[in-house]
Amino acid sequence: MKQIQRDGLLFELIDELTSYGSWCGETHIQKATYFLEAMMGIPLGFPYVLYKHGPFSFDLSDELASMRADALLEWEIKPEPYGNALKTTSVSARLKARVPRTLARYRPAISFVAERFGTRGVKDLEKISTALYVTKEAPGRGCEARARRITELKPHITLDEAKEAVSFVDEMFREAEPVIRELGREET
Repeated sequence: MKQIQRDGLLFELIDELTSYGSWCGETHIQKATYFLEAMMGIPLGFPYVLYKHGPFSFDLSDELASMRADALLEWEIKPEPYGNALKTTSVSARLKARVPRTLARYRPAISFVAERFGTRGVKDLEKISTALYVTKEAPGRGCEARARRITELKPHITLDEAKEAVSFVDEMFREAEPVIRELGREET
């Protein structure tokens, strides 16, 4: 995927997250981008590691900082108790307009993820993104085994919370099947 296409998809994701009520801080963008890659199969090319609050891409963090420096994104000051939010600019809107086919192809997947992430808080995003990470790490393992693995990796997450997160990810995979199938069909 070309840089301009990837940037356009990130701008679309930020706009969609915002439209679904997301705070749209960096954590929200990190976790949603992880789901786009790990669940939906969009080849954005960001490597992820399991970090303090779940899967995290240092490359994506650098990319977002670079976009702010280039006036493609800007901080929106939000009231306490949360941190600032990222929002797109008129410059990023013009860039998005240059990749209409890429946006059309991936928009259903972006909307699917943004809708399910919209109003979720950071703690919830940590749980469900870690559940996806564990699911990808050991496909075929049952709910209980994956939940236990989450509690090993993140001791502050209870077993019940981990089970709930795994169930959410499993359900999201089921709901995503038609969107993922359509993405695969467009590749051929």
